[in-house]
Amino acid sequence: MPAAPPLRPWLAALALLVMAGTAGSNAADGRARLGPALLLAAVAVLPVLLAARRPGPPLVVNGLALAAYLALGLASGPVFLTVALTTYVVAREHRPRAWGPWAAAALVLVGAGGVLGVLRGEREAVSTGWPWLAMVALVVAAGALASLTRARAEARRERADRAAAEERLRMAQDLHDGVGHGLAVVAMQAGVALHVLDRDPGAARASLEAIRDASRDSLDRLRSELDRLAGVEDAAAPRRPEPGLADVAATVERVRRGGPAVDLRADADGVRADVADLDVPPEVGETAHRVVQEALTNVLRHSGARRVTVVLATTSAWLTVEVADDGTGPAAGAGRAGLGLAGLRRRVSALGGMLEAGPGRSGGFRVEARLPLDGREGR
Repeated sequence: MPAAPPLRPWLAALALLVMAGTAGSNAADGRARLGPALLLAAVAVLPVLLAARRPGPPLVVNGLALAAYLALGLASGPVFLTVALTTYVVAREHRPRAWGPWAAAALVLVGAGGVLGVLRGEREAVSTGWPWLAMVALVVAAGALASLTRARAEARRERADRAAAEERLRMAQDLHDGVGHGLAVVAMQAGVALHVLDRDPGAARASLEAIRDASRDSLDRLRSELDRLAGVEDAAAPRRPEPGLADVAATVERVRRGGPAVDLRADADGVRADVADLDVPPEVGETAHRVVQEALTNVLRHSGARRVTVVLATTSAWLTVEVADDGTGPAAGAGRAGLGLAGLRRRVSALGGMLEAGPGRSGGFRVEARLPLDGREGR
């Protein structure tokens, strides 16, 4: 994972400080010592500034440069911070199991350089041991901080990817539910119009009017989703409300005109009522409408049914939606387990409800959803 762009200027500033500090700490030893010190410091700084595609080379180069620096007995200074800085840069781009062994190898090289400097009489053991231990602590801290930064960045990216995937799925479901239903109605009404065109122009005209209405509705929904996808949705314009229970009757009537006979019935605590009079929260009504719409769309596409029954019933805690047909059953409707029903299950589960879909009690296909009215039941 590339380092964040704002990090580079800070690393460049630190590199300049390292070079300046190295020059200052070795200036008193004369030009003969200052040249090698600056050269080795520059080599140690390079891995900090260069992006690391692989964790090994930067840490090894840094470790070798510092090992030579110690072996030559050059004056201690900020150059020893470069191993921690290199570890930080590498650890932001690689997982711990990738950079950890190389960081340990770099520390071993630095330690070996210090030991060699002591053996050559260039350094004292005490003045070499404590800085090395401090360097180990800095490397561990730098690696841990970089790993935490990397983990947080990955978590943010995963959340963004998940949100984008959920939005794509929502849009696909909305297009499937709205536009797909409209196209199914158009296809059904077109078949009816062709069938009665010569012998019953009035019925053909009614089917064409139904096609016109369904097409307009589908185009409006398609345009709305495309505008939202393109990010050009007019924020000042009122958004089209999502269909709810009040729209169930219109959806049933659209299917009923030229299609199978659809019997719509509503009950409130066991008493017959109008669908629009059922008292349910808006999100429950929207999901209930989606269930009816998807079930009727599948009837048109797959079942060949002649009669469909739609029942909506409320109790104090639940809304039950049942759509049953007398068609050929699940064998002919195998495609029903696609995006439509999967989307319905997600919608119903999000409200804490349950969805069942399968063969009807006396043949055909049946879809039943139970939706909690308070949003908590069934969870």
